[in-house]
Amino acid sequence: MEDKVLALVNGAEIKESDIQNTINRFPSDKQGQLSTENGKKQLLNEIIFFELVYNYAKDTNLEKDSLYLQKVKEAKKEILTQTAIAKAMNGVSVTDEEIKDYYEANKNMYKTPEMVSAKHILVDNIDKANEVLKHISGGMPFEEAAQKYSSCPSKAQGGNLGKFSKGQMVPEFEDAAFNLDIGIISEPIKTQFGYHLIKVEEKIEPALKSFDEVKDAIKRGLLQERQAYTYSKLDSELRDKYKVEIK
Repeated sequence: MEDKVLALVNGAEIKESDIQNTINRFPSDKQGQLSTENGKKQLLNEIIFFELVYNYAKDTNLEKDSLYLQKVKEAKKEILTQTAIAKAMNGVSVTDEEIKDYYEANKNMYKTPEMVSAKHILVDNIDKANEVLKHISGGMPFEEAAQKYSSCPSKAQGGNLGKFSKGQMVPEFEDAAFNLDIGIISEPIKTQFGYHLIKVEEKIEPALKSFDEVKDAIKRGLLQERQAYTYSKLDSELRDKYKVEIK
């Protein structure tokens, strides 16, 4: 595909690819607006402006200016430092076999715990709890009772608390929830918050995540660990090689 020349500034070509490369440097949420005809026109004018300033700077000998020379020195140091670090990190890698071995040796890290999905109704005394229980026994849907009687913000969702594992709820509530059968409504359960009626919607057994589910995360973790070691080793070696004085 032809890379069309859009403008010439003192003999230098500005092409469509220059506009696209400029767009690509912006965050993705801004790129759409810049890709419009008007957006590209504004970018072209900005690129022309910068090219004009570049020519002006050269013609007025700003390449010998002390501020320019200092910035070049700082940029050169930064680029050289980052290049050296990048080269040191280039040798860091993780093989598929190492990833698999790590998974096999650390399977406990990739187990999802036993969980339940439950709804509840919270009231402030036992009499109120028993009254609500009677309404439900008489045919009122649990969710409707939650919306009408519960003092918990979850009442807006029919008392739905979503999924939770052990250790996320107060002990009395947790014990009741994990021991209830699905669809059975508990007797009033007292906690520090009041009295709860609990209905378990689903029970999720503990499970082991497959290797394919976690291999990318393992690879990233091992790479980061090895890069950190390489960085630390390089730091130690260079402190031995060059004199460092901290005052």
